[in-house]
Formats: sequence, structure tokens, C-alpha cells
Amino acid sequence: MIDLTNEHLLTLAEAASLLPDRPSIATLWRWRTRGAHGRRLESIVLGGKVYTSREAIQRFARQSGGDDTSTIRTPAARQQAIARAAKALDEAGI
Repeated sequence: MIDLTNEHLLTLAEAASLLPDRPSIATLWRWRTRGAHGRRLESIVLGGKVYTSREAIQRFARQSGGDDTSTIRTPAARQQAIARAAKALDEAGI
């Protein structure tokens, strides 16, 4: 959660300009609404404008990276895993 007293607020446009490869504002919007790798970018709405913070971006980057993201599967990957498991059960006679 963004702490208004201790964090440096940024608009999504300002935040995008600070990131490597300068993602689009739409990408940051997607990160705040849908998330990425099971995590959402923390944000706050004040006066009709959406803000995030440098610290929230750092938390998002830390949480989104690493080995824990390998457990998140797409629906297609999930269906393939189900099919493999069903085949293995059939071969085992279960």
C-alpha cells in the first residue's frame, strides 16, 4: 500500500519515463489493473488522477521477478498439463 507521507508520488507517465525501455502508459495501467506475474502495481487515485510511487515500482519489480513467477501458467499451458496428467493416469490404468 502506498504511504502518502513517506513515498514519492508519480503519475503513470512520470513512472513510465523512469523505467528501462520506457513502457507505455497503457502498460503501467495494465500492471495496476490486471497485474503481471500475479502481482499488481500499487496505485492511488487523488483528484481524479492516478498515481504510483517510486517505492511501489520497486516493490512491484521485486515481487514480479525471480523463480516464483514460473508457477504461473497460461490457460493453454494448464490445459496441456491436464491432458498430460490424464494420459499418465490412463496409461497407469487409473
